[in-house]
Amino acid sequence: MQTLGLIMRAVTFHEHGGTDVLQVDEIDRPAVGAHRVLIEVAAAGVNPVDTYFREGSYEPFELPYTPGVDFAGTVVEAGDHVSGFEPGDRVFGTGLGGFAYHGGYREYADVPSDRVVHLPDGVDMVEAGAAGVAAVTAWRVLVDHAELDPAEHCLVHGASGGVGHAAVQIAAAMGGHVIATASPAYHDHLEALGADVVLDYSRNDLKDAVLDASDGGVDVIYDHRLDDYLQFDAEVAATGARVVGIGENDPEVGFTNDGVARSKDVNYQFMSMFNTPDFRVPLEGLAFLMDRGDLTIEIAETYGLDEAAEAQRAVMEDSFLGKLVIVP
Repeated sequence: MQTLGLIMRAVTFHEHGGTDVLQVDEIDRPAVGAHRVLIEVAAAGVNPVDTYFREGSYEPFELPYTPGVDFAGTVVEAGDHVSGFEPGDRVFGTGLGGFAYHGGYREYADVPSDRVVHLPDGVDMVEAGAAGVAAVTAWRVLVDHAELDPAEHCLVHGASGGVGHAAVQIAAAMGGHVIATASPAYHDHLEALGADVVLDYSRNDLKDAVLDASDGGVDVIYDHRLDDYLQFDAEVAATGARVVGIGENDPEVGFTNDGVARSKDVNYQFMSMFNTPDFRVPLEGLAFLMDRGDLTIEIAETYGLDEAAEAQRAVMEDSFLGKLVIVP
């Protein structure tokens, strides 16, 4: 199928800057590459990383550029060296790692075949479009790095966030006893998603509350702000605990007393989703959990292509549970 000459709408920026550089252009629909899959995009998750590309923090890449690393949609065509995908197949995925794919904020996208998997018929396409970065990261934390065992206590910091709310559900599906921290407005919702205990992250006695909820120590900790919680993690950890850190607001990360961690043989793993060996493995696991009803990607708001600037503002500035999504 020849796609060149067909026109589609796409969010682009022609220079780096604030949200005002985002615009909607009419551009040629891509021709599918030999190792790629052309999909009609139904939904594309909005992630903080999308704003980093816009601001110019991640380079080099060519301008103009279309943001968006997560996607769900319907296969239009598969490349000559791609097997297993047919026109009409429902699919989803993410292309963040290795900068292999960008361009979810548009009507059609050509996606590397190793970043896309089939989506079961019962899974909502918009939820799947928002799953990628957040849910793959949560999977990598709990399954690949922490190797959470059933009945272990798992602490999820920032549980209302995109990664956090996915981590709560994945940990619960694995049989973990889930302790979550979040603002009080989200406590009931997080309990409904599978958290056994939800604590206000701002309470003065948070350490004591976590220790009480975990019978004296947490086995697995998901930490999205190492600059805030590195020492705290050591203090609430059980002997042999695994702490997996995915980020921080301030790169000046350190202990005030590392002896606490050493005394408990705490294992620290700092990870980046960029290093996922094969994205199809966690994506297929997530598809299974979503199909079974054990994982729901909460959608806080959807936006059209013309509203991409507002979506990128909101993902960095607003408080919400779950994910924001572009629906072309």
